[in-house]
Amino acid sequence: MENSITDEKIIADLLPQKFGKAGKIWVGVLTVICLIGLFAYYRQLRYGLIVTAMRDYVSWGIYISNFVFFVAISLVGSLITAIFRLAGVKWGAPLTRIAEIIAVAAIIFASLIIIVDMGSPERFYYLFTHGRIQSPIIWDVIVITTYFFISILLLYYPLLPDIKILLRFKQKSGNGLHKFYNYIGSFWQGTPAQFKLSEKAINILCITIIPVAFTIHTVTSWLFATTYRPGWDSTNFGAYFIAGAFLVGAGAVVVAMYVFRKAYHLEKYITESHFEKMGRVVVLLSLLYLYFNMNEFLTPFFKMKKSEEGYLNGLFSGDFSVVFWFAILIGIIIPVIILLFRQGRKPLPMFIVGIMVIVGAWFKRYLIVTPTLLNPFLPMHDVPASYHHYFPSWEEWAITMGSLAGTLLIITILARIFPIIPIQETLTEQHEKAI
Repeated sequence: MENSITDEKIIADLLPQKFGKAGKIWVGVLTVICLIGLFAYYRQLRYGLIVTAMRDYVSWGIYISNFVFFVAISLVGSLITAIFRLAGVKWGAPLTRIAEIIAVAAIIFASLIIIVDMGSPERFYYLFTHGRIQSPIIWDVIVITTYFFISILLLYYPLLPDIKILLRFKQKSGNGLHKFYNYIGSFWQGTPAQFKLSEKAINILCITIIPVAFTIHTVTSWLFATTYRPGWDSTNFGAYFIAGAFLVGAGAVVVAMYVFRKAYHLEKYITESHFEKMGRVVVLLSLLYLYFNMNEFLTPFFKMKKSEEGYLNGLFSGDFSVVFWFAILIGIIIPVIILLFRQGRKPLPMFIVGIMVIVGAWFKRYLIVTPTLLNPFLPMHDVPASYHHYFPSWEEWAITMGSLAGTLLIITILARIFPIIPIQETLTEQHEKAI
């Protein structure tokens, strides 16, 4: 009887909740930002890429920075899930669904922002019909598509036992959601054979997604490293990108942990111990990324080849120095200092650190793209003044903000539809503890 009462309490706590007033305002604000972004994209489709500030030299701008940012966030979402499940890390169970949702939302908009950057959407179709395997771009298309479908399945399969529970609460979920749950999961009966098959499928997906996740960010880095430009001509880029992706992804998971914990009163399930452990993970990843940053800049700075001089001076003491030092301090160094102290690994400081890591990471991606393109091997001569500088137009900012808002909107909607913490896994863990 005691287990039954406990089970009912856990289920009541973890069932998806309807939006309150704050939730509706949040969804409304995100929707408005998305609509502004759609209007800006309509203007871009109508008038062409001339509405952007991109020109002959800066042909990749804020869109590609955003693309790399989304790929980075999605990477660690799936890796956290895969590694925790394969290693049998019990304390990570409440975080896996959060990580999976972030991964799916981010990879959706990573794909969409590439189509936006192409200018004419039909060019995306040509990638499939006229793609060349010699091009790193087609590699990116292949791994992103593969990663997207594996991420969807890795979210879906562990949801099936929870959907069976959700189907018992038609009155709470409403007719629309009940029909949706019935459509995607009514076949699940919870038999031992189904659990065994599901567990096997999840393990296969977890094993598969680890090399795919590493590949997606390595291939993204090769889009830069195989282009002969100062600042990109580096064999370090694959490891450099993956280290940065681990850090920003962990930061995103920490922020989501705090927000969902507060919004849905999940203090019993996402405890201070989870923040403590994630804080240690973030410190390790920050130090690792700091090492790769030093490795990336120290060698060319020491040699100071003529082709690299303008690029490096622009980063360290020139036009981009404020953004560069802001990204390094806010995104890496200050978070490490805060998290070295036990009080810094409490929920609220961890939330602030997570925000700092994400903001610093976004600006870091901007710095990977723009300063390099403004410092070509052949110096600019006899070109319009606008070619010497790049600052995104309002359309670019609106589309970028719309994509960020869209990602948050998908995460919000998925958290409204599905339990943010796996119910069946929590019940199973509770029963094991009782024994």
